[in-house]
Amino acid sequence: MSKAPTAARSGLLACEVCRLVSHAPPPGSDAYCPRCGAMLHMRKPASLARTWAFLIAAIILYVPANTLPIMDTSSLFGTQSDTILSGVAFLWTSGSFVLASLVFFASVMVPLVKMIALAVLAGSVQMRSVAHPRTRTRLYRIIEFAGRWSMLDIYVVTILVALVQVSTFASIHAGPGAAAFGAVVVLTMFAAASFDPRLIWDIQEKES
Repeated sequence: MSKAPTAARSGLLACEVCRLVSHAPPPGSDAYCPRCGAMLHMRKPASLARTWAFLIAAIILYVPANTLPIMDTSSLFGTQSDTILSGVAFLWTSGSFVLASLVFFASVMVPLVKMIALAVLAGSVQMRSVAHPRTRTRLYRIIEFAGRWSMLDIYVVTILVALVQVSTFASIHAGPGAAAFGAVVVLTMFAAASFDPRLIWDIQEKES
């Protein structure tokens, strides 16, 4: 592994708020950004612990998010509760293949793959793995990119609710699964933001 110059090795660190590069403080002392006043850190504080905490909470809530009703539909013919998967099945059997695929991908696959990927990243750093650092860095970038689409299914449900409310005598209300799913989305976003990908390369340098 080549010893490429890095900010940490040069005694520099960047402000996480305004990105101003400053000299690192002496060990054991606090430092603040001279431009915006934010506290400076060489790495995100307690990055792994906070990532695991958010991730485990998201994994726990992923179960009720997919088993509890995400919306309750009331009409002249009665009341019906649908989970995410039953909603996908209904859309598929009614011929809305594109919408069913979109909801399944955004509601089931994206959160699941995101949690698995975060667990792989956090676990590899926890175990001080030196394997495939570039691949793991790319994986983190993909997770960051996917986070922008995490609320896509919420938008789809919102559009469906608006269409039903306007076009029929039915009404739709969010069920307990919607709150659990929203919490999963937010927690995975917090987990991704808490993870510091520079830890992957710190291990490489220490082991080389």
